[in-house]
Amino acid sequence: MSPKHSTKHTENPFTKRREPFGFMLWLGVIGSSLLFGVIFIEYFLRLHDANRHFVALPDMFWLSTLVILFSSITLHEANLAFVQERFLHYRIFLAATLMLGVTFMLLQAGGWMEMIESGSFGSQNNTSFGLIYLLTGLHLIHILVGVIYLGIMFRKALKNRTYVDSFVYSVNPPNRLKLKLITRYWHFVDILWVAVFLFLLSLSL
Repeated sequence: MSPKHSTKHTENPFTKRREPFGFMLWLGVIGSSLLFGVIFIEYFLRLHDANRHFVALPDMFWLSTLVILFSSITLHEANLAFVQERFLHYRIFLAATLMLGVTFMLLQAGGWMEMIESGSFGSQNNTSFGLIYLLTGLHLIHILVGVIYLGIMFRKALKNRTYVDSFVYSVNPPNRLKLKLITRYWHFVDILWVAVFLFLLSLSL
């Protein structure tokens, strides 16, 4: 009996059943990481171009970095409140994360406007601006996806305002999974922005 019992609980990590949505998210994370990595490498390979000159990043990008880092903290607090059945705090922190995500997008747009007004947009002799637009634009698409999903989560949280409704919602495994996946995704796009920001900052020094 004991050998069979031990064999039963020994699963092959390559054959055990995995959660499909979580697996799809990991594939997306890997794909996005590879995409940005290729852009980083491609630009470094072209640094020998004598006409390439990088400019200082807009002030809005510095502020947006603080905003998105703070949003990871609020989403972490939302997760803790959800698990600890503090549903009012869960709604508050989830709303804060959503607002910070929207604020990040507005600050990014403000940074673009700052570069356009300075005459940087469409520069013929410098491709560094194109790199900024490419990297920040791709990242902004990732943020938009996260903001939309956070909005859906917040709407559902508002529908379950009573403690009983919130509790029933919180003990439902699919709902727990949704919060887990959006948290994982949001932390990824936060880390991705930090990588993009540090990359652009290193080129401007």
